[in-house]
Parts: sequence; C-alpha cells; structure tokens
Amino acid sequence: MLSLYPDIKPYATHRLKVDGLHELYIEECGNPAGVPVLVVHGGPGGGCDESYRRFFDAERYRIILYDQRGAGRSTPLAELRDNTTHHLVADMEQIRALLGVERWVLFGGSWGSTLSLVYAQQHSARVLGLILRGIFLCRPRDIHWFYQEGASRVFPDYWRDFAAPIPIAERHDMVEAYYRYLTSPNELEQILAAKAWSIWEGRCATLHPNPRVVEHFSHPHVAIALARIECHYFMHKAFLEPDQIVRNASKLAGVPGIIVHGRYDMVCPLDNALALSEAWPEASLNIIRDAGHSASEPAIVDALIRAAEQMLGLLEVH
Repeated sequence: MLSLYPDIKPYATHRLKVDGLHELYIEECGNPAGVPVLVVHGGPGGGCDESYRRFFDAERYRIILYDQRGAGRSTPLAELRDNTTHHLVADMEQIRALLGVERWVLFGGSWGSTLSLVYAQQHSARVLGLILRGIFLCRPRDIHWFYQEGASRVFPDYWRDFAAPIPIAERHDMVEAYYRYLTSPNELEQILAAKAWSIWEGRCATLHPNPRVVEHFSHPHVAIALARIECHYFMHKAFLEPDQIVRNASKLAGVPGIIVHGRYDMVCPLDNALALSEAWPEASLNIIRDAGHSASEPAIVDALIRAAEQMLGLLEVH
C-alpha cells in the first residue's frame, strides 16, 4: 500500500486580494515546470493541511495549495460576507491568472469535490482532469443525512454530543438552529457551537476511530471557520440550483476524471459518487472497501496517490 510522499516545502507563497474584504493564502510546491494541480480543500471552511502537498510526485507536478475565503491562512477568518460558491469559483480563476496557468488538474475531496465540479462545469477548457474524493453533491438530502437524520442513527452516541448545545425544541432543524448560535454576537456561544459541530464531523470521518483527526477538527481556529462557513453554505443550499452538478454533468464531456470514495463514508454516502459516475462516463469510480470519508485513511491515501499517477498517464506525461 502506498503512503504519502516525503514532506516538501513551498518554493513560493502568495497573498491574493480577491476583493475589498477577502485575501487568500496560496502556495506552490514541487516542480515549477510540472503539470499544474490545484488542491481544493473541503469544508467549506476546512483550509489546507501540509499533508496535502504529499499526494503528488514533486518531480512531475506543480502543486498549488490555497485556503478558500474565510479558511486557514486566508483572511478574515470565518468571514461569511461575500462568501458563496460563485465567489469561490471566481477566486479560482483569479488564482489561475495570477500564477500564469493555462490548464490544470483539480484535486478535491468532500466539499472540494463539489467546488471542483462546479468550476469544471463552468470552465471546462481550463481543466486537464479531475481527481475527486468523497463526492459531495450538496443536495438537500445529503445535508439532511448528516445534519438531521441518517448518520445520527449510525453514531447515536456522537450525535448526542452534537445535539447537546441545541435546545430540544429547536432540534427539528439542526442546521438552522446551529446557524443562530454560530452567528451569535456572543463569541463564547459561537466557539462552543463551532467545536460541537466540527467534532461531530471529525468523529464520523474515519472508518476506525482516529483521535488525531478529531483533535484537528476540535482546534478552535479550525472549528470556528469550518462550522460557521459550512453552516452558512448549508443554510443557502450551497448556493446551487437543485441537483445542479448531476444535471450539468454533460459539460464535463472530454474531461477525464478519477473518483475515490470509501464504501463506509458516513459523511458523504456512496450514492453521491454513483450518481455522478453514471452521469459522467469519462470518470472512473474506485470504491475503497475499507475506508470512510477522510483523506488521511491509509486505503484512501493509497488510492489518491495511484490516481495522481494514473492522471499523468491519461495526460501522457512522462
């Protein structure tokens, strides 16, 4: 089983002012003359991790990481104003122009798969290929599954802790209830709600319990951005039209795709990936039998590294 490539450092970092409010953090690693690949992190609001640099052969890829609006090292942290899917797609084009990239591979997991797909459907001429993990179509039923009823029945003990900050009378719509606390003027109320929201996701993300994943999700800096921005997007149906991604799958014609999805993914169940692959014939679907949702699980790591290698073959890069 393949493991992550050795740790590498960026050869360049950038701060990009995308409007009067938001400034993005961007970094470049690997080979400046290699195949450009943009790592599109999850959440929304999750931010990039240094380990994301290590899914690629640094001699053959130009690895570009960035933190989306309000996430990670981008500023202002956890900002909801002017933070929509439309804004994030436009930001990706600004990044591409800044770095002088003609076409690139997109590498996205969870919400990163959502955003990569929306971008590719709007800018297919700029996309060499897509490597996607844990497909999240952001349909109302997908949000309902994880934040109202579905995963709650698989992890009732974890759900009890997730529901605890919300009064019983408000639990009929957990996203709406959480939104009130996550946008409260009371900062302590915000952070307590954010940690409960984020820890719920971290606990459910792996097939086997992983304290390191939960610890990452519970960090206040991570939790406040992840919880506030996720809840903001889910309150607004991810700023997407009904079933937008599958309905627009024909716009991906000619774009090669590799999908990696854990069979026991409880955050974004496998039916998301099946629906997408059935609508997008150019994509190959790899169902990982001993994995859940997280990119850190060994079988997912192995599959993603193989996918990055396979993509070079599809693009005939040697």
